[in-house]
Amino acid sequence: MGKLFGTDGIRGVVNENLNAELAFEVGCAAAQVLAQDTGKTKPLFTIGKDTRISSDLLEGALIAGLCSAGADVLHLGVIPTPAVAFLTVANKADAGIVISASHNPFEHNGIKIFNGQGFKLSDALENAIEDIVLFNQKSPLCTGADIGQVTYADQQEAEAYIDHLVSTVDTDLAGMRILVDCANGAASATAGRLFDRFPKLHTDIINADPNGININRDCGSTHIDHLAAMVKAGGYDLGIAFDGDADRCLAVDDTGSDIDGDQVLAICGSSLLERGELAGETLVATVMSNLGLRLFARDRGLKLLCTDVGDRNVLEQMEAGGFVLGGEQSGHTIFRRYATTGDGELTALQLLAVVHKSGKKSSELAGMCVRYPQVLVNVPVSNKEKKTEIMASESLRGAVAQVETELGEDGRVLVRPSGTEPLVRVMVEATEETNAIAFAEKLANIIKNL
Repeated sequence: MGKLFGTDGIRGVVNENLNAELAFEVGCAAAQVLAQDTGKTKPLFTIGKDTRISSDLLEGALIAGLCSAGADVLHLGVIPTPAVAFLTVANKADAGIVISASHNPFEHNGIKIFNGQGFKLSDALENAIEDIVLFNQKSPLCTGADIGQVTYADQQEAEAYIDHLVSTVDTDLAGMRILVDCANGAASATAGRLFDRFPKLHTDIINADPNGININRDCGSTHIDHLAAMVKAGGYDLGIAFDGDADRCLAVDDTGSDIDGDQVLAICGSSLLERGELAGETLVATVMSNLGLRLFARDRGLKLLCTDVGDRNVLEQMEAGGFVLGGEQSGHTIFRRYATTGDGELTALQLLAVVHKSGKKSSELAGMCVRYPQVLVNVPVSNKEKKTEIMASESLRGAVAQVETELGEDGRVLVRPSGTEPLVRVMVEATEETNAIAFAEKLANIIKNL
């Protein structure tokens, strides 16, 4: 990947390595590249954002850049990332932009771009945008009537997205009680309205009061313990946790135990298989997926394809094979029949529908896919160059090989650089948690000393 775009768009700390000037330049470059790609002199961009205090700042700069380079803009306001992808297609726009840093702390933000079909922008187009920005290759700014215009969307755009989500299930979810954590993020704008469409479903919502700095703070899919305690104490059937931009969903079962993305794949995949709707009898996951999912698939005669980390990689494998269900352990789940990207609210509805139709407790369904001890240690590093140096280290490779030999078939090791943060991630699985912890700490200490 290039110097601006990572595995999930552009990310940074606002006014450190991501500021209004850069956002303006990206807006100009995106308009220029999409005009060339589509052959249109005035490409149409949708633009949405999460609830970070910096999102308005970056949005204003991006819109200024887009319009200065001649693009028109449909302003969607605060709305989930997958809603931007959906509405880009629905409005026949040429591209969509999301301002969000997903699950990261509020001081971070990012810029993610979708193409006119609702998929993440290709590497080639990202590289073209990057070249214009980094090498100051942008075309002269427009003047007069050639300047782009902004249209401010009304609530009907969000309602169209909600209509779409509701259309994907054929049950009223009657009798269920759920607790929904909106992470003080983008789901705060849509989740209440979505679940209100099911009047026989009892829904309580928490962490839906964003103030610009509380997004993901001790809440949402990255801090699920509080939700788990409330679900258990309140006798809920299921808890739902979104991240800051609502493109991922994790859950909590009726006993207060968390349901991760692997288990969501297992539960929903089993339902699709029973209905004869699981294309190729195949699930697509990543190398981070738990050993439990691999054994679940093996025992049921399913194929499990594992890609590199990143929902883009999962989607590419799904598209290549015509598969309908894939995702990441972290909660990005792609239901390809209904969406072009991970969608937390769609995932929540699909999971609720399976639980409701089964007549079983959510804990019973989650128990089909046993989670084996998996320890993840994040080791901070100074920069991208350091990550590259660490991953090329012979001493680290030797240590990993030794741990793999000791674990044998009862575990596995994965060491990889984060694509969005200055971290090297160490993951160890083993049948005994003490072994997983010990080996993970051993490898993490080696990395720290490199």
